[in-house]
Amino acid sequence: MDSAPTTVTRRHNAALSFIFVTVMLDMLAFGIIIPVLPHLVVQLSGGSIAHAAVWTSFFGTLYMLMQFVFSPVQGTLSDRFGRRTVILISSFGLGIDFIVMAITPVLWLLFIGRGISGICAASFSTANAYIADIVPKEKRAAAFGALGAAFGVGFIVGPALGGFLGNFSLRLPFWAAAVLSLANFCYGFFVLPESLPPEKRSKRFDWSHANPFGALVLLRRYPQVFALASVFFLINLAQFSLNSTYVLYTDYRYGWGPQAVGFTLALVGLCSGLVQAVLVRKLMPTLGEKRLIMIGLPLCVVGYLFFGLSSVAWVFLLGIPFLCLGGLSGPPAQALMTQQVDPHEQGRLQGALTSLASLAGIFGPALFANLFALFISDHAPIHLPGISFVLAASLLVIAAIIAFYAIHHVHPSHPTPSTEPSAAMACELSPLAGEVAGESLHTDQTESSP
Repeated sequence: MDSAPTTVTRRHNAALSFIFVTVMLDMLAFGIIIPVLPHLVVQLSGGSIAHAAVWTSFFGTLYMLMQFVFSPVQGTLSDRFGRRTVILISSFGLGIDFIVMAITPVLWLLFIGRGISGICAASFSTANAYIADIVPKEKRAAAFGALGAAFGVGFIVGPALGGFLGNFSLRLPFWAAAVLSLANFCYGFFVLPESLPPEKRSKRFDWSHANPFGALVLLRRYPQVFALASVFFLINLAQFSLNSTYVLYTDYRYGWGPQAVGFTLALVGLCSGLVQAVLVRKLMPTLGEKRLIMIGLPLCVVGYLFFGLSSVAWVFLLGIPFLCLGGLSGPPAQALMTQQVDPHEQGRLQGALTSLASLAGIFGPALFANLFALFISDHAPIHLPGISFVLAASLLVIAAIIAFYAIHHVHPSHPTPSTEPSAAMACELSPLAGEVAGESLHTDQTESSP
């Protein structure tokens, strides 16, 4: 009598474990190159730190442009053909791409390689959709928290390892990233089951949903998702202050090399992992999704202000716990958003959200890197190296205000898509921009997850 449920449970646990390992290995591969990529750009371009900051902004913009274009394509492909194939192809593509970047002698080929990384990394949205496929609605926040912990584990080991390897050669971390990605492909090829059965897949591949702007229309069909997607965009935009300037900023202000950067990013990963794997699971039952979102955003503001205004390194480090505690808002937000849409649209939803984050990434790197370059140059209005982090804090203040409004105007009824977005909501939320926060909805406890 119990053999069938036991078999299903084992397959469920094996699938969750694989997705956890997949995300961890992918983030490990990306984390390894973080401490060395800007320095490799400096080496290949022969420029100063300010000059390299501008080039780094081009790299970041290209990476996110590719994610913006290809995330909805991958999400729609996974809705039509299943999650497994999309995840495996992306892992294999990343491995080959890291090899190309490891051997390139010229900046333009490194630039192209970064764009290919953006295409393959779009599979993170498919991993999120995989979680939504197999985890009951009431347990998704904890599952997304575990996925966030996988990100954290990748960032604990990745940057520290990349900084260590970078001391021997700036190319060595790229080879290590290639090995990890290809190992992940091999592991998934033999272990990963499909999460989306044929009867629950989309009937056809729809290009209107696969193009990035068509995918964003999905968000407008669900008013609550549309509201907090605006907050999502702002948080993502703020986060690019870190992606674009962290390595060069800490080099300029505190004299940190690849190893110091790697160790501090490992600390960020450790703190983030503890927050998402432990605190989210402990606090969700008592505080709920809405409160966690509103606690996380102000803590992020404090963290960014520590980063931007600290003239000495030890004060800068005090901002890391605050910034990581801001991660309390991510998993409950994701859980709420997945509850708003139909099972066959989960891939599309995650692809649309990843495209929205990528849209922020198209503008974010250029904005923050060029601001950093300006405010350390001889033409600066004032000398403020941390201007990027101060601006990020300001964006999150706006995001917190919008989130407060949005989660207090959610009707506790089972969500249904609307043909048109709420006119009032569209008018009130159109001027904003941001990152990872989600929305709030009623969870129908009687309905099981697919």
